Amino acid sequence: MEKAARLLVTGFEPFPGAPVNPTEWLVGELKREPPAIDGIAAFRAEVLPVDYAKVGPRLSEIGREFGPDIAIHFGLAAECSGFRLERVARNSFAGARADNAGAMPEASAICEGPATLASTLPLHVIHKRLTAAGLPVEWSDDAGAYLCNMVFTLSRAHACEGFAPMMSGFVHVPPTGEGRPLSNAQLLSGARIVIEEAVRSRPTS
Repeated sequence: MEKAARLLVTGFEPFPGAPVNPTEWLVGELKREPPAIDGIAAFRAEVLPVDYAKVGPRLSEIGREFGPDIAIHFGLAAECSGFRLERVARNSFAGARADNAGAMPEASAICEGPATLASTLPLHVIHKRLTAAGLPVEWSDDAGAYLCNMVFTLSRAHACEGFAPMMSGFVHVPPTGEGRPLSNAQLLSGARIVIEEAVRSRPTS
């Protein structure tokens, strides 16, 4: 019998230059109507702070309270043309910019561990499913130099006390709305596809 997974989905609050963050809306929708698919033992959706000092402790808190087996992190990238599947987390603050508190870390490693860490989400299957659903999707080997890459790195490196998902990864999404690459409905539909394929591919031991 396959083991059911404890699944976490995260988004971010608005940040400088992005007064509306669609991933915050996405988290709200998933809280309102959690995914109802086989293989999920428990589900949680959280909006993370855009704050270098607070995000690590917040992941630790979630880890201690919930202990996710799978963590799917979503974030906003204005230049995206669709769902951007991030293949690699870069363990570096180089090029970082100011967070919501005005803080900006020096160019250094984010945490102990390797310089890069690969996503463990089933990205090729996710890409195929999103494409088949008529949703725009693209690949990326650079998750940026902001909180998105930091969370991706911390999640994959198991660098936060109590937070050690067996599977984790990051997906960037564009702004949503009229004239944008995605509508809110498409964002939610695509996110559910990502969730479904992650659960289907979950480790069973």
